[in-house]
Order: sequence, then structure tokens, then C-alpha cells
Amino acid sequence: MEILKNISSSFWSPDIWLPPNITWDDINPNSENKYADSHHLLYPLPMALGLLVVRYCLERFCFAPFGKSLGIKTSRTKKATPNALLEKAYSKKIKHKQITALAKQLDWSERQVERWLRLRRSQDKPSTLTKFCENCFRCLYYSLIFIYGLVVLWDKPWLWDIKNCYYGYPYHAVTDDIWWYYMISISFYCSLSISQFFDVKRKDFWQMFIHHKATIILMSFSWVGNLTRIGSLVLLVHDCADIFLEAAKMAKYANYQKTCDAIFGIFTILWLITRMVIYPLWIIYSTSISAPKIVPMFPAYYIFNSLLILLFVLHTFWTYLILKIAYNAFNAGQMEGDIRSSSSEEVSDDNLANDQPNNSSNHLKSEKQH
Repeated sequence: MEILKNISSSFWSPDIWLPPNITWDDINPNSENKYADSHHLLYPLPMALGLLVVRYCLERFCFAPFGKSLGIKTSRTKKATPNALLEKAYSKKIKHKQITALAKQLDWSERQVERWLRLRRSQDKPSTLTKFCENCFRCLYYSLIFIYGLVVLWDKPWLWDIKNCYYGYPYHAVTDDIWWYYMISISFYCSLSISQFFDVKRKDFWQMFIHHKATIILMSFSWVGNLTRIGSLVLLVHDCADIFLEAAKMAKYANYQKTCDAIFGIFTILWLITRMVIYPLWIIYSTSISAPKIVPMFPAYYIFNSLLILLFVLHTFWTYLILKIAYNAFNAGQMEGDIRSSSSEEVSDDNLANDQPNNSSNHLKSEKQH
């Protein structure tokens, strides 16, 4: 117990978390000044579970019926031909030698076996309607939270002069509207960290995993260190473009290609302005250059600023993907593939179906071998 007490005391040392000559007692929440309370970071955990329940209800009772009314498919029309031998092999990790053996047993070519396995894998992937519902929920969330953040910050002095994020620091009281802005945002990213393992798998799964964790840690750091002003600006800048990203995906899944292209164009412009211009030149510049001139630096602040830079590195990676998609779309005349984070191992059902053998005899053969 004594060891844990010493570790806790060292971890929460004001020399790490606060500017020099400032103690926790100086910013202890009271009736006069509602400073950020680290214990409140427990609230987003049950709130995240509540968001998952809300999301489930909305997707099932609102977004799914809406998607069906737009003609979005609920399941894949093409299925792999039933084959007991391949089905048994499918449940295990298959190597090339096993594919060769299966081809000989079934009197198929290796290419036919590989395509059957690919088509079988595609059957287990979420339907277009499932993807559409996911994007509906995220689009709704980003729209509401961006509007809320804009309303909340409109009369805040640090929105118009970012140096107000540092003047008088750390004696910055947290108003009720900022408190809710933080709690809802953290709970949303906590819910994404959970649902990410059950949602549609994307090619940038680990980049998104790092993004969610970095965002949660970043917001928690800013909350504990009472850096909520700069944290609220980071949230506002990030939520703007994502509205159009999710809307573009929705339009694509609903086969409104021209609408998708137009929205994707708006998203690309907003992304470049907010993530690659405003974020580095306004926020990171202020935290790296302006802040040290106003506030004495301390260890936690360096970590906080490093996380901001890490987010920018992720932005740069995604910008490459976005510009690549935009370039291909320009050459093709329309946006091809999924946006920013393509579903992994996409398979064309029609092409695969054409390569399926007419195998009533083969099926009987596989049954005989069992």
C-alpha cells in the first residue's frame, strides 16, 4: 500500500502537471471557481455505454428503415456455392499448400479454390446497409456536436484571440457548457474505441485506433491540466470536416454518385483548410510558439503538445489517402472505392460469381470424400 501511495504521489505531483509554484490546492474546484475536476473523467465511461445504446436504437429503428427506403441492400446477393470440404477448411487459417491439396481433392484449379474462399469471406462482411447506418450515426453526431461547440464557443474570448487560452492560466474556470462539451466528446471517442472492434473493418484500423486513444489521452491531459480552452478549439476544428466525410459515404452507399462526388469535394476542401492549415498554423503554432512566451512550461504540457503533433502526423497520412482518392476520382470522372478508410479485402461479387464452377458433380465428390 505504501508503494502504491508513493507511486500515486509521484504521478500526481504538481511539478509534473502544473506550472512552477502552482499546487493542486490553488485550482481545487469550489463553489466560486469550477475548475476541472479529474474525478469527472469517470463520467464518460457510463456515458459511452449510453451512446452505444442510443446508436443501436437509432441504427435499427431509424437509419436502417431509411436506408431500405433508398434501396440499399441488406445482404449480399451472391453467395459461395455450398461445399462441405471448403467450408471446413475455411474455418481454419489456410496456407498455399492446403489450397493446392484442396484443388486436387475437388478437381478444381487453385484459382477457383482461392476465389471460393474470397467469396466466402465476403459473405461474413457487413452489408452495405450496415455501413450506411454506421455513417448515419457518425454524421448525426458530428453535425450536432459541431453546432453545439460553435454555439458554446461563440462568446468565448479564446475563439477570437487564441492567446486567451494562456492568459491567466491555470486559473480558468470550466463553465457548464464547456463541461458538457468535454464529457460528451470524450464519451463518444470511448464508444468508438469499443465499437471499432465490432464495426466494419477498415484498412486504417490501427491508425484510427491510435487516433481514438490519442484523442482520449489528449482530452484527459487537457482536462487534468486545466487546458480546456485550447482543448475546446481542437474539438471544434476536428468535427467540422467529418460531417461531410460521413455524408459522402452515405451518398455513395445509397448510389447517389454525383451527390457523393460533390460532398466529397466539399469535404476535401474543408479537410485541407481545417486539418492542414488552421490546425498546424493556428493551434499547434500557438501551443508551440505563443504559449511558452506567456506560461512557464512544465512536463505535462510537453506531453500535451506532443499529442497535438501526433494528431497532425495522422492528419498528414489521411491527407495523402484523401488526395489520392480525389486524384483518381478526377481521372475516372467519379469517386471510386470507399472514402479515406476503405473496407479491407473488398471483393467484387459479380466477378467472383463468374468464376464459380458449375459443380454439382464436384459437390457430390466433396460429399463422397467426407
